[in-house]
Amino acid sequence: MPAYKDKAKGTWYASFYYEDWTGKKVKKMKRGFPTKREALEWERTFLQQQTADLEMTFENFVAVYVADMKGRIKENTWGTKEHILYKKLVPYFGKRKMCDIHSKEVIAWQNEMLGYRDKNGKPYSPVYLKTLHNQLSAVFNHAVRHYNLKVNPAAQAGNMGKPKGREMLFWTKAEYLKFAEAMMDKPLSYYAFEMLYWCGVREGELLALTPGDFDFEKQTVTISKSYQRIKGKDVITDPKTPKSNRVIQMPAFLCEEMRDYIKSLYGVSPPTAFSR
Repeated sequence: MPAYKDKAKGTWYASFYYEDWTGKKVKKMKRGFPTKREALEWERTFLQQQTADLEMTFENFVAVYVADMKGRIKENTWGTKEHILYKKLVPYFGKRKMCDIHSKEVIAWQNEMLGYRDKNGKPYSPVYLKTLHNQLSAVFNHAVRHYNLKVNPAAQAGNMGKPKGREMLFWTKAEYLKFAEAMMDKPLSYYAFEMLYWCGVREGELLALTPGDFDFEKQTVTISKSYQRIKGKDVITDPKTPKSNRVIQMPAFLCEEMRDYIKSLYGVSPPTAFSR
């Protein structure tokens, strides 16, 4: 793998051919490296990623994993995965070669995560610990299934944390009615909580509702989208799961309340009913 010097600029560049996924030979060039070593290192990393050579570092394989998976996962879900990849996994495993990471290294990482405490002395929750381990395991599973890694060391090490959080507590009807009475002088909040309580919709589904989602003749509301706040932008996505696309029968009194509420809104057409 030679590197070449740009005599005019005094920098180095890498120039080589590689086979793309179709088997076609493609020329690759990158300029502007301060040293020959950096040019050669960039070429080596690029070729490793193209062939998924498991001599590559964990950090470089994560780049392969991201390229393979990012377009297949919902944007809001991917944001969580990306945070874990680059904040919790790459800092620890990043410079280790994929082929040199074994269960003992994973156990050492687990112990570090289990021993973490924030400035208030609070540890990671069991559910979050489970999420961290699952993401590490997903990276190695991808290497096993598609790039011939022999074994998943995260699976060998065993899991940590717990799959479920604390048991949810639900309001009784009496508790909800007491709350609703206190909210009656705040129409937007009142009708939002009415929809949440009586229809069982998620917060994101509620915030994505538009007048067109209501059928007041059939007394139904259609759930087909969800509101997310992603990287400072308002984004409307599909619901959390395919089964979340559904038509909900509304109580007659709620149907009348929502009809009157929507009529009271000025200039509402495409905008969401609860976005003010």
